[in-house]
Amino acid sequence: MSLNDSWMQRDLSVLWHPCTQMKDHEQLPLIPIRRGEGVWLEDFDGKRYLDAVSSWWVNVFGHANPRINQRIKDQLDQLEHVMLAGFSHQPVVELSERLVQITPAGLQRVFYTDNGSTGIEVALKMSFHYWRNIGRANKQRFVTLTNSYHGETVAAMSVGDVALFTDTYKPLLLDTFKVPSPDCYLRPDGVTWEDHSRHMFQHMEQTLAEHHDQIAAVIVEPLIQGAGGMRMYHPIYLKLLREACDRYDIHLIHDEIAVGFGRTGTMFACEQAGITPDFLCLSKALTGGYLPMAAVLTTETLYQAFYDDYSTLRAFLHSHTYTGNPLACAAALATLDIFEQDAVIEANKVLVARMATATAHLRDHPNVSEVRQTGMAVAIEMVQDKSSKTAYPWQERRGLKVYQHALQRGALLRPLGGVVYFLPPYTITEEQIDFLAEVATEGIDIATRTAVSVPVAPGAPSEFRDPG
Repeated sequence: MSLNDSWMQRDLSVLWHPCTQMKDHEQLPLIPIRRGEGVWLEDFDGKRYLDAVSSWWVNVFGHANPRINQRIKDQLDQLEHVMLAGFSHQPVVELSERLVQITPAGLQRVFYTDNGSTGIEVALKMSFHYWRNIGRANKQRFVTLTNSYHGETVAAMSVGDVALFTDTYKPLLLDTFKVPSPDCYLRPDGVTWEDHSRHMFQHMEQTLAEHHDQIAAVIVEPLIQGAGGMRMYHPIYLKLLREACDRYDIHLIHDEIAVGFGRTGTMFACEQAGITPDFLCLSKALTGGYLPMAAVLTTETLYQAFYDDYSTLRAFLHSHTYTGNPLACAAALATLDIFEQDAVIEANKVLVARMATATAHLRDHPNVSEVRQTGMAVAIEMVQDKSSKTAYPWQERRGLKVYQHALQRGALLRPLGGVVYFLPPYTITEEQIDFLAEVATEGIDIATRTAVSVPVAPGAPSEFRDPG
């Protein structure tokens, strides 16, 4: 028995893995990872895998980055944790100062949680509570886009719209307004991204005009709807949305958990629209992919609505045990140092261009309907019919075939249904990008070489897919 097999058997006897039908592992080997270095992950048998999806979109400067490692080690010798209620510490103060400095003007207060989903919960609760504190308790509903994803706690699911994650739990969810997404994959032939995004905004405008007295906030994933299939849209939508939220007195929540810290080509996606949201939710790459932490930034106006004598019960009494953990703050500070000292956003322009040229040939593939890109994210959409953009039946799990082929070739590609995507660490080289494009092309050829064969029962849902 190999070391991989030994660890796999021990794992499967005790663990329940996330986002997984565990029965799959009767046929699909689990891969135990022994170590990581740079863009590579290495299993217990010595095989390496290029981490093309940044280990669920968190890793930006490579595994076992020596600069981040050292900052955490230094912090570990000083303070591992202290509760943030009634206490503070140097790393959390320094990190908060720097986040206020690098995010759009007007975001002046930082609230910490343990992960992205809970960060979304904080923004939703703060918005709801703000309106209550200022005497407008009728404003308690939220607006979200179709095909959106904001996490898997209950309120975060409520403002999401990926059926695979939400349908089972509908009886638990909040009642929200869902507005058609500006997703540019769905634009008519000959229509630009900007024109389509402008056109789709009319649905949002109508909803806000009709229901603004009830609406606390609008929440969006700016520019890229990640778990919804890496669907993308133009920054003009965000600009129009900011103007409308101001006009109708509604909060704007930007969920940049997946797209912040350079993924869209700028440090934060909202920069491309030249706007400041009322809430900016950050996580994933915040700590360089090292430790779980999220930050919710908001305005002084919102903060002051909670600032009062204790007896008024206006305080935001929300907490997490590991809020502002010093080790996570240290990792985040090291990550911000690298962004600043290495001029990362500028340097990434070379990688962005290489990702575009390396995947350009797939536009001509008979079973690829679109190759789209925003910054360091590239998505390749597989379809059974190119002219009509007809997707493969989700039951066939074509993306899984790409995933399996990539593992054989030494790459971690984990498609979202029929969407193969690259979201790599920024330490990737141009040659490694070429390798990923080669592997993806081979995988797509394998996954699309057979005709549709899975019968789909009448009334079966068409929108389910393998999660990424």
